[in-house]
Amino acid sequence: MTLIRKLHHAALSCPNHELFEAEKKFYGEVLGLPVKRSWQEGIMFDTGDGIIEIFDKGDAALPQGVIRHFAFLVDSADACTETVRKAGYKVTVEPDDRVVSSDPPYPIRVAFCEGPLGEEIEFFEER
Repeated sequence: MTLIRKLHHAALSCPNHELFEAEKKFYGEVLGLPVKRSWQEGIMFDTGDGIIEIFDKGDAALPQGVIRHFAFLVDSADACTETVRKAGYKVTVEPDDRVVSSDPPYPIRVAFCEGPLGEEIEFFEER
């Protein structure tokens, strides 16, 4: 039995607004990906079988680098978190209900952990 349904999205962070606009143009106009959702600090492009999510971090440092995290679509963020914790890995964000204030609003439940290399992994449950 697997806890993971599929890779849901890869998230990119832009250190400034100019690069955020350049990323939007690249994925939207150059590659022709349709916008799935957008909000003040970010945008999601539909790849057909996953999402590229881009965040506008303003003038923020990027401690994770340009790749912010990757997210697995799951049936239960809680079950994934429990499994990861029992295996001895670090849970960095406990399961939490949220609504992305996009158009349309996007209700989700998410949790985060660190993988063996320190990679940030999100468990993404659609509501």
